[in-house]
Amino acid sequence: MAPKSWHSLPEYQALRALLQTGTTTAAADRLGLSQSAISRSITSLEARSGRILFEREAGRLRPTEEAVRLNRRLDPLFEALDRIDGPTVPVQETLRIIAPPSFAHRFLVSHITSFLRTNPHFFVSLEVNTSDEVIRGILDDRFDLGLTGVELHRDGVKLQPYRISSAVCAMISDHPLAKKKVIYPDDLNGQPFVAFTYRHARRTQLEKILKQARSTPRIVAEVSTSFAAVDLAKEGLGLAVVNPFPVFHYRSQELTFLPFASQIEYRSYFAISDQRPLPRVARAFMRHLRLHTPSDPFTKKG
Repeated sequence: MAPKSWHSLPEYQALRALLQTGTTTAAADRLGLSQSAISRSITSLEARSGRILFEREAGRLRPTEEAVRLNRRLDPLFEALDRIDGPTVPVQETLRIIAPPSFAHRFLVSHITSFLRTNPHFFVSLEVNTSDEVIRGILDDRFDLGLTGVELHRDGVKLQPYRISSAVCAMISDHPLAKKKVIYPDDLNGQPFVAFTYRHARRTQLEKILKQARSTPRIVAEVSTSFAAVDLAKEGLGLAVVNPFPVFHYRSQELTFLPFASQIEYRSYFAISDQRPLPRVARAFMRHLRLHTPSDPFTKKG
């Protein structure tokens, strides 16, 4: 049976709210609906479109590439609706920012809140999307500022260093390895391990290091984000080697993070246009982040 071709604005609103907030609870609060209503809308949209839009992972909903592409195609529709329903006088000093989920859902939200409380004359529009879309959005002048942990060089986009982190090994606090000061590659041999998927560049890098050390962890799960990896580690499923920024700030009370002896290094960047002047509000927000990003033992300023 072919998928139905009619359209449902409430379903599209549920999709966008869930992509932007990360949870059905937050999406429901944003739209003034119940969690079950959000879930029904997503289920109906998946059935109608014939696509899997969210994968269930450790009790969380992770958007698929299909969801990201559909959301991108919906942008013109909702921009048109905003022009119809929006204020007759445009809001001044608007910051259009885009970031992947690892930065947006927990880290940026708190900093945007403190920034707007300090600067009530500013307005922020936050888009949650992939790192590829961060670069594309800056190139297309749909956003003023992006955050990314992927070094994607494109003509027209400038990457300004923000943070540099060394790899850590995350585990439950009563894990036998938690008593060590440093985790070495051979310590992972035979250990239950939460790995990144192969489309993640760090998977191949880590495998080379483990192969050189003749260390073979027992992979029990694969994930695509650091937050998913440490959440599974928190459940006692296994160890995970991850970028500690910014996940350390949200899991340091629940997990043990130890340095992982390797050359693996992570860099976070501000993505801005090198063709257009940077708006004052973007400069102010970058300064706010640099001043108020909390320190941790594994990360330094870029």
